[in-house]
Amino acid sequence: MATTYSKTTLSANKPRRWFWQRTHTRRITRSIAFYAFISPWLIGFVLLGIIPLAVGILASFTNYDGINVETVKWLGSRNYSRVFNDSEAIYAFQRTLLWSALNVPIWLVVSFTLALILNQGIKARGFFRTLFYLPSIIPVVAVVWAWRLLLDPNNGVLNAIISIFRPGTAILWTTEYALPSLTAISVWKGAGVGMVIFLAGLQGIPRELEEAAVIDGATRLRVFLHVTIPLMTPVIFFQLILGIIGSLQQFDLPVLLAGGRIGSVPPRATYFYVVHTMQQIFTFSRFGYGLALMWLLFVVIVIFTVIVFRTSRYWVYYEVEAKGEGK
Repeated sequence: MATTYSKTTLSANKPRRWFWQRTHTRRITRSIAFYAFISPWLIGFVLLGIIPLAVGILASFTNYDGINVETVKWLGSRNYSRVFNDSEAIYAFQRTLLWSALNVPIWLVVSFTLALILNQGIKARGFFRTLFYLPSIIPVVAVVWAWRLLLDPNNGVLNAIISIFRPGTAILWTTEYALPSLTAISVWKGAGVGMVIFLAGLQGIPRELEEAAVIDGATRLRVFLHVTIPLMTPVIFFQLILGIIGSLQQFDLPVLLAGGRIGSVPPRATYFYVVHTMQQIFTFSRFGYGLALMWLLFVVIVIFTVIVFRTSRYWVYYEVEAKGEGK
């Protein structure tokens, strides 16, 4: 039996088909406009992000020296296994872990303390905020050279002050005590950024909670320990992640403190992992091996980050519980 369509049915289908074609055309036009607008970023991301990462991963499995492409040979996993037999790499990694364990807690405590002070109703609060934040925007080269004037063993201001009380004293701040000196420089420069983030977190704490605790008879110490600290744990968690990543990647401060010239090697106390990596790449032209060192550092950073995220459920307090938790 043949199927027949009336004129009414055909006329009813035409608006639907026209509406669908028009909607489809609009979607295509919007998609083209969207990708046209993001194309500068997308092209840059592919050319300067994806492709260099892929080349870096492949080069870490070769003997590439940074210049001669024709002599490149595939080494497999030999660059990575070599790292575990490199005593200098292991020593540099140990010094980096020690530096991170020293720098990150001090930086967190100093930043948080400054934020607590500036969160009070003190006079000239805006001036002190600017003053504490100012070192963070000074170029790192200028910061290190200013500190070198203070820490110079022969003509430094700090040794000159100490020699007033103990004549003839010359403390080797940049060599023998390079690690504490580097920590002081890093905390001094980075405390302003941490202070601003902590201050934003403190100002987000509802005053009603603190006032209610005081009315219930809690002292200021108990309010701080049981109200302020728990509500600040998400900010502390965020700062801890940033601090760990930054400390494990530290490179410019020890090199600049050692002189800042090409090929400058910091003292053994501040011979960090990234410094060793850059020595392998730019001094000894071992690009493949240096890239393997960097990718292993990336794996270590991911491991530390995952550990902090996994343990955060036991000490980070959120006002709104995540889905699936608390059941």
